[in-house]
Amino acid sequence: MDILIDDPVVDGQFREILARIRRLKNGETVAQMKALGLVYRINWGASIISLRDLAKKYERNHLLALKLWNKQWRESMIMATLLDDPKLVTEEQLDFWTKSFVATEIAEQAVANLFVHSKFAYAKALEWCRGKKHMVRYTGIHLMGRLAMVDKKAIDEMFDPFFEVIAPLIKDPELAQVFYRSFLIVANRSDELKQKCILFLQEATEFEEEQARKMGKVLLDDLAEL
Repeated sequence: MDILIDDPVVDGQFREILARIRRLKNGETVAQMKALGLVYRINWGASIISLRDLAKKYERNHLLALKLWNKQWRESMIMATLLDDPKLVTEEQLDFWTKSFVATEIAEQAVANLFVHSKFAYAKALEWCRGKKHMVRYTGIHLMGRLAMVDKKAIDEMFDPFFEVIAPLIKDPELAQVFYRSFLIVANRSDELKQKCILFLQEATEFEEEQARKMGKVLLDDLAEL
């Protein structure tokens, strides 16, 4: 990743944000998240809405985002995704952050707030869908769906390569929820993509893996109702 020289103004903002995050502490939320299996090294229980409101008080700044990410609090990582400049994000940074995700919540915030706006988004989504680690694959399939949702100017052919790499993902029970959501978004993008999705799902119902056959049938049934 890029080595950036620290800046006293940015460092002041960094410390100010950390102090403001602490004031958003909610112990009940932390307990609820732990019960759901969301465990972070440091978690103050701040709501996403509160963090978004806090981020609006600051301009996007790449150095500030990197400092916040390196703090590795739940809230500081989310703030980093809200405050980084997509134009300055590098491929190396995208890979580093993705490989260090500790929870799907952070992956989803990073994708929605930052990754989807990067010029590397399509290439990385495709690469990560081929990944071996669960969180990398999760991020890849989630980013695919997010791109289909927000990148209105992209031609449908931008999504064709994904049909060549997502077969292993439909077979993975741990990716069932994110696969279902993202695949429906792609299918709903256009009639042409819907037909390609249907062809893929018809093939999936013939796969050896039960998870793939089950997911294929569920999605085919849902698409038939659209």
